[in-house]
Amino acid sequence: MHGPTSHVYFSQRLRLHYVDWGNAGAPLLLLIHGGRDHCRNWDWVAEALRHDYHIIAPDLRGHGDSQWMLGGSYNQLDYVYDIAQLVRQIADEPITIIGHSLGGAISLTYTGLYPERVRKLIAIEGLGPSPAMLEARLAQRPEERLRQWVDDLHRLSGRVPRRYTSLEEAYERMQAENPHLSESQARHLTIHGSNQNEDGTFSWKFDNYVRVFAPAGLDPRDQQALWGRIDCPTLLVRGMESWASDPEQDGRARFFRDARVANVPAAGHWVHHDQLEVFLELTRGFLAD
Repeated sequence: MHGPTSHVYFSQRLRLHYVDWGNAGAPLLLLIHGGRDHCRNWDWVAEALRHDYHIIAPDLRGHGDSQWMLGGSYNQLDYVYDIAQLVRQIADEPITIIGHSLGGAISLTYTGLYPERVRKLIAIEGLGPSPAMLEARLAQRPEERLRQWVDDLHRLSGRVPRRYTSLEEAYERMQAENPHLSESQARHLTIHGSNQNEDGTFSWKFDNYVRVFAPAGLDPRDQQALWGRIDCPTLLVRGMESWASDPEQDGRARFFRDARVANVPAAGHWVHHDQLEVFLELTRGFLAD
């Protein structure tokens, strides 16, 4: 596999990283990874689509080779700002976006804010908590949610990033996290998702603070209103072995103007890993329409 080139841009004074798969002049395709992941998570998708698109894949702040925050929380709206800053720098024409999980949520929010900037959108399990999960969360009193956030951050402040004695040990942890991964996938993700420490051990690249979601953000009704502003064709992808609920059955698909839902069998949360060929077939068919 001939890999991409690395680049840097700045957003809110943070030094952020992205990779460019080349093919300048082709339609721009932006790939946005999920939480505790990194831009090289997309390598198999990028390799399959690089001859038809100019592919850019960023590392979100606190992830991969992008800078960690000092102070503040990792708020989803900050991620959205970072993507808006990147698109402003690299794109003159409307783009296509594929986002996974947190990256899918960022993609949906960005597109709702700037519908004129996006040609087509694919969100892999990017709708966030199901309505039932959200209802349970909102049933908490505000002070309970805020105190939980403070307690979670305090707990993480004393958490030392786990150190693995070897890449092999880190690979075994990666494989355990997603049993659907092949050995080669798990090893690739481990190599690009870890750093070697000074003592020779290995740790994951992401900042532990990304594990805690900030309590301030969009109200669910505001989020739904933004979904309703998306006027480009949208594909909502879900793994049928995932925790995520079906957007058609739970009613969230109705907030979109032009959305279709694809439920993929034998796939968990990482549909583009678990059923790569199926995902690529869905993607090519959707983007070709």
